[in-house]
Amino acid sequence: MAATNNSGSSNGLIVSFGEMLIDFVPTVSGVSLAEAPGFIKAPGGAPANVAIAVTRLGGNAAFVGKLGDDEFGQMLAGILRENGVSADGVNFDKDARTALAFVTLRADGEREFMFYRNPSADMLLTPDELNLDLIRSAKVFHYGSISLIVEPCRSAHLKAMEVAKAAGALLSYDPNLRLPLWSSAEEARKQILSIWNQAEVIKVSDEELQFLTQNDNIDDESAMSLWHDNLKLLLVTLGDKGCRYYTKNFRGAVDAYRVKTVDTTGAGDSFVGALLYKIVDDQAIIEDESRLKEVLKYACACGAITTTKKGAIPALPTPSQVLTVLNGTATE
Repeated sequence: MAATNNSGSSNGLIVSFGEMLIDFVPTVSGVSLAEAPGFIKAPGGAPANVAIAVTRLGGNAAFVGKLGDDEFGQMLAGILRENGVSADGVNFDKDARTALAFVTLRADGEREFMFYRNPSADMLLTPDELNLDLIRSAKVFHYGSISLIVEPCRSAHLKAMEVAKAAGALLSYDPNLRLPLWSSAEEARKQILSIWNQAEVIKVSDEELQFLTQNDNIDDESAMSLWHDNLKLLLVTLGDKGCRYYTKNFRGAVDAYRVKTVDTTGAGDSFVGALLYKIVDDQAIIEDESRLKEVLKYACACGAITTTKKGAIPALPTPSQVLTVLNGTATE
């Protein structure tokens, strides 16, 4: 199902692959999980957030993954549909539960996670369950690394990437490191890098850059050590300091927008969704620095807006909210 499109800038399909889950976010910031008086249910999962970020802006997106055939799973599929995201690639598992994550919000809006997935339905997606027709119709195929952690989902992920690439999709990768889910830091680094050279657009956070390069420097030299020949665009997001961008022919930086941050959940996903929405039908933007900078300013505004409310999906912006920030008329 295509979302209605008011802007005319995005009709190509963006297919997002991976996990969708329920985040339980404390009603009070700056306390431990044990001290939290209560929790709010917040649908999440980075690839699902990206898909909804795209449709919220007027784009066309589908989600591919597996949910538990339980109330939470049905709720999440409903949220995809309500937000105009195609759920034609969603499978349900009768035996495994939908994944849950308890999220601690520190006083500065940053997060810590405790996951319940042993195993959760998203981990049990098999290659045979993939909706290959949907994947082949993608102009952009986006994914993370959580789906690489265990079989059979890992094989499903690799098959989906292969099919999308063969059909001509642009491959977009946001590792979205969640160390508690991996058996070790070494295994996380190895598996995240195992598919590195296939992606054409990669977005990492400053912390992920440090983790992958195993050094504390967040500079051009560090970033370019992750460059590979198939890559068209490498982005390093710097939280409230904006982002840096690297292409074959140029590099630079875009400043962040100042907002009152409440919860950083989903900010990176909002940034990625906005970027993909803007380039899906005009990938030549990546080679035109002035146009790319405008797109990245738009994406940074989307990321900033997403930090002003609790939870990811409720906070993902509409075009009018983004214009308000870009025009400097937003109030803190």
